[in-house]
Amino acid sequence: MASRTVGRRRADHRSNRRRKLEIPSGHGHGHGHGDHVVDTSVVNSDAIVARRVRIVVAAVLIPLIVAAVVGMIVMWPAGDVKVASYQTETARAEVIAIKACTGKEQGQQCDEATVKLTSGPDKGKTVPIEVPTANQTPIPVKVGQSLMLGIDGKAQTLDGRYSYVDHDRTKSLLLLAGLFAVAVVALSRWRGFAALIALAVTAVMLTQFILPAILRGENALLVAVVGGTVIMAIALFLTHGINAESSIALSGTVAALGLTVLLGWFFTKFCQLSGLASEGASGAKTMVPDIDLTGLLVAGMVIGALGVLDDVTVTQAAAVWELSAANPSANRRELVSAGLRIGRTHVASVVNTLVLAYAGAALPVLLVFAIQGLPGRAVLSTESVAMEVVRGLVGSLGIIAAVPLTTALAAMAVADRSRELVADAERL
Repeated sequence: MASRTVGRRRADHRSNRRRKLEIPSGHGHGHGHGDHVVDTSVVNSDAIVARRVRIVVAAVLIPLIVAAVVGMIVMWPAGDVKVASYQTETARAEVIAIKACTGKEQGQQCDEATVKLTSGPDKGKTVPIEVPTANQTPIPVKVGQSLMLGIDGKAQTLDGRYSYVDHDRTKSLLLLAGLFAVAVVALSRWRGFAALIALAVTAVMLTQFILPAILRGENALLVAVVGGTVIMAIALFLTHGINAESSIALSGTVAALGLTVLLGWFFTKFCQLSGLASEGASGAKTMVPDIDLTGLLVAGMVIGALGVLDDVTVTQAAAVWELSAANPSANRRELVSAGLRIGRTHVASVVNTLVLAYAGAALPVLLVFAIQGLPGRAVLSTESVAMEVVRGLVGSLGIIAAVPLTTALAAMAVADRSRELVADAERL
């Protein structure tokens, strides 16, 4: 069989589609003995990834992950972070009857609901509580609904111990979460199940480390970076496995995350944002006077950008892997160019999604400004709007940076060894 040059094969684009390569017996690619025919997707094997790239990625990632884990252990909050004076006991109850209140002064209308307690110290007992009338709330209280109640521990009688807080939405939320889990597993199967476990790990990290550590007085930005790195490492490796592709995606994520931190910190200072305009910021400052609201604002930008960065870097790494599998003769430059074309389309949609998400969060504020008829410059200069603009643009810059970083790393990893694979096939 006459051999052909790699360059000639690279020019024949149609022949590369779904082409199978014969690997001779005893070949060093781990395919066993005898004559085997394998698809070009063998590029997914870590054995095909350039050795020097694996070494560099491991040399960078392992110390970063170790440092993040050590930082998490050092900053892990010891003891309870709750403040006793701010604690509120709650209970759930089901409404069994509603009637108009009696004995109230004229003009003071209310409804009296008879509820059966389904949780709390008085579970099973029936008590009366005052609830908003149907014309005073957008979601009226009806018979059969479940309510959240506040408990006054100082009350002497059972009738005055409980008060209406809000509707209990636990069952409906659990139903939605169950539907989401079924949909994810049905589409992605075991990988979807692993993604759900990673989601649970993220929730645990947020509630057990990031929030308590910030409340304990640790630097909010440092906590977000350390927690975000650990979350991404667990999520990527658990969902996509510990291999070269997920390692390169994680490398791109961490690099873009570092850039997001720097840009967020700089533009928060440059735009003179105090963080007080954030929802709940003044309440947090009241409860924790020493909290750094500016650092908390940047930490929110970092955590908010993590999920989108994960999406972009995983997609780019997978795209380059598949491009190399489809065309093993593609060199590094060709893989980068093709990967960036995919990345541009992805970034165009993701950036728009991110900006619209932040705009949606600030929609009530924007409506108020629209009613007041303020000029656009005045609206943008208001901290509540400027804060969302900085969040959206800083997060978008991190996403934009993640695309070329991840694409270049992935192309360096597979290009050279793919050419070796083609050269071996041409010698047959």
